Amino acid sequence: MRVAMLTGGGDCPGLNAVMRAVVRKGERVFGDELVGFVDGWRGVIEGNTLPLSVEALRGTLPRGGTILGTSRTNPYKIDGGVERCREKLAELEIDALIAIGGDDTLGVADRLFNEGVKTVGVPKTIDNDLSATELTFGFDTAVQIATDAIDRLHTTAESHHRVLVCEVMGRHAGHIAVWSGIAGGATMILIPEEPFDIEAVCEALTHRHEHGQRYASIVVVAEGAVPKEGTMATVSGEVDQFGHVRLGGIANMLAGEIEKRTGYETRMTILGHVQRGGTPTAFDRVLATRFGVAAIDTVHDGDFGKMVALQAGEIVRVPLSAGVGAPKLVDPKLYHDVASVFFAG
Repeated sequence: MRVAMLTGGGDCPGLNAVMRAVVRKGERVFGDELVGFVDGWRGVIEGNTLPLSVEALRGTLPRGGTILGTSRTNPYKIDGGVERCREKLAELEIDALIAIGGDDTLGVADRLFNEGVKTVGVPKTIDNDLSATELTFGFDTAVQIATDAIDRLHTTAESHHRVLVCEVMGRHAGHIAVWSGIAGGATMILIPEEPFDIEAVCEALTHRHEHGQRYASIVVVAEGAVPKEGTMATVSGEVDQFGHVRLGGIANMLAGEIEKRTGYETRMTILGHVQRGGTPTAFDRVLATRFGVAAIDTVHDGDFGKMVALQAGEIVRVPLSAGVGAPKLVDPKLYHDVASVFFAG
């Protein structure tokens, strides 16, 4: 078979590990010819490919990012985009397409499958907000990076007796914020699922500092978090081809409000893209490898329109549509019964 792959949306630690696994089993076990579309769906529209082989993928297991490049191109938002995708796939004699990405990338793969294209999906997002899979590769790496940063912020916060606000990624779901906040011993954790009361946040910080605690606190906030009254969210107003507003900056506004309301010197740190970059953790390398092997098996079983997923420790197949519906949100029990126990403690 001639099997193609693409990586779409934001880059993510573990992408190369997935492709390495697909190529290794595809070439060595099934005798496939593997190619990669450059820069996500844009590469499909343009017919821009790179040959992929075991030799070409050597050394990529620990490498972050994606050797194929990526983009947020949406064929359904470009005049004639879908038709060009179908034409290029036929012209290049592609028998099956493995799409590695988040809800947007896999949403396109699902729509194309319903129009007759043989697609298989591999879930990717550091936010861990894809439905039908317990974990996505890249999440563990992002949490570890954020936790390391929070650990470092503790020492500087204590040295200067400050409140430090740390903004992490998480547009619709606060998984990174909750996991890294718990692991890093954050004073408060603010997530998109739970609009926050700025007065309550400030009261908790004041209570902590006035009752014998060292004058230092860490507030971890997901980029998509908003206050109850909806007056503090800061967005540029720009959107990508999937309609997502560019986020980032809630930490800056939050830090200003905390300092103004409490009088405590407050600084902020936005981790941003550092959470996506660099070497994937061992867990993410293994999960990505398992997903890659399962994806090429799915292709050869002719089980198209499916996404590989992690459920109860096993790699299973679910319909693409099951993974790209509503985002998977933070478990309220984890937030209220575990994380909040330590708020302002």
